[in-house]
Amino acid sequence: MTQRTQIRSGGRAARRAARAAPLASHLRPIRPGMPGGAYTPLTPLQMDQIHATALDALEQIGLADAPASGIAYLTGAGAILGDDGRIRFPRALIEDTIARANRSVTLMARDPQHDLQLSGHRVHYGTAGAAVHLVEADGRNYRECGVQDLHDAARIADTLDNIHFLQRPMVCRDITDNLEMDYNSIYACCAGTTKHIGVSFTEPGFVKHGIEMLHMIAGGEDKWRERPFVSNSNCFVVPPMKFATESCEVMEECIKAGIPVLLLSAGMAGATAPSTVAGAIVQAVSECLAGLVYVNAVKPGHPAVFGTWPFGLDLRTGAMTGGSGEQALLTAGCAQMHKYYDLPGGAAAGITDSKLPDMQAGWEQMCSNVMAGLSGLNMVYEAAGMHASLLGFCHESLILGNDLIGQAMRCIRGIEVTPDTLSLEQIREVCIGGPGHYLGTEQTLGRMEQDHVYPTFGDRTSPKEWVERGKPDLIEKATVRKEEILAQRSAARFDPHLDAQIRARFRIYLPT
Repeated sequence: MTQRTQIRSGGRAARRAARAAPLASHLRPIRPGMPGGAYTPLTPLQMDQIHATALDALEQIGLADAPASGIAYLTGAGAILGDDGRIRFPRALIEDTIARANRSVTLMARDPQHDLQLSGHRVHYGTAGAAVHLVEADGRNYRECGVQDLHDAARIADTLDNIHFLQRPMVCRDITDNLEMDYNSIYACCAGTTKHIGVSFTEPGFVKHGIEMLHMIAGGEDKWRERPFVSNSNCFVVPPMKFATESCEVMEECIKAGIPVLLLSAGMAGATAPSTVAGAIVQAVSECLAGLVYVNAVKPGHPAVFGTWPFGLDLRTGAMTGGSGEQALLTAGCAQMHKYYDLPGGAAAGITDSKLPDMQAGWEQMCSNVMAGLSGLNMVYEAAGMHASLLGFCHESLILGNDLIGQAMRCIRGIEVTPDTLSLEQIREVCIGGPGHYLGTEQTLGRMEQDHVYPTFGDRTSPKEWVERGKPDLIEKATVRKEEILAQRSAARFDPHLDAQIRARFRIYLPT
């Protein structure tokens, strides 16, 4: 009896060791770029109505406050500058731009295995935002975030399979000079991850400094232009229906430098966008269509992400809310409009209004992340780590978000119905002369890793085992993992010679 127990224990240990080893990419149950699109809150007629209304808005209302350079580009493309200073867009111009726009964009990474193919309903999750606080989960505190916190977020994201890109989630509040903040943000992110990175520039004149650093990291301008691994998150509009003059000038410089652009329209429903879900989507679509004309007027075919990011508002208080059901619908509806135009697109999901990684954070993050993925959103921005309606970012929440997004991605993958998965022969073998259960059958063991996503930190033990293990706490486990990651040198760190060259040219705040 003892011998049998030992044999079973050894077999179990071997199976556990095999499960702990990384699966080959083709065997993983979830992977970047899986197609969504099963969830469609808008009917085809409703999408036609949104499109027609957006065309009306662009033709009749237009956008104000374009810079002089933008006016020249847009009117040269066929837009009309009115006596009131607003630029209006004839329907034919919009429709021609949509017809000529890229149907597929590849956002590249320093490591090609992390390249993101944006087309169809391919779904990718990542970070974003401009949080001004770091959430210290262990002490339940908020403090101003700095460049080290941003670098640590990049290092953590680099280790997480379900975080597919890193758009800068925090601003470096410890760097007061805006130029130094911009290029230090690039350095902190690139030294932390080899995944695709998104950054912003404060002023047009700062782009040349950032691109100089990127040329150094890439190994030259030719190599940078061949594989641009950083994109520009550009708030080119100030809703409602105004161009952000300086951001437009930044966008022009980024396009000339070969930096892919995220056209980001971020109106707040009820404040800077209509309070209805449909109306907020109409305005976001209108503004991004205008931006698409702008980009293609500067350089036809330049890679651009259609970034409709309308946010919700709690109309009782006027405070932004990113964790509402309305926010999830806004994002899913925008994703459908991206596919209506067959354009690579992105929107915001995974935001929580909760101040800490708690139950409220869990339900809010999962709701919008699942709906965004099921709707086939190419780029799910702000999917992990964002708290307090974008005011706070939490490293532990980023780690736990990797688990959460893994479950969301399993929902995206859906249900495969094949002769094998229908399992008639397995049912026959188990029920007729078999053991009467499916535990240990060849199909169960053979598919348990391919069909199922297992949480790293989620606790599935019984209450008895939970007590025996000392009642482990989810946040404490995430904190331990954070410290393990940060105790190791970044896998994305620069060659010492290159790092010395960068530091000789730029004032880098991160210690060597």
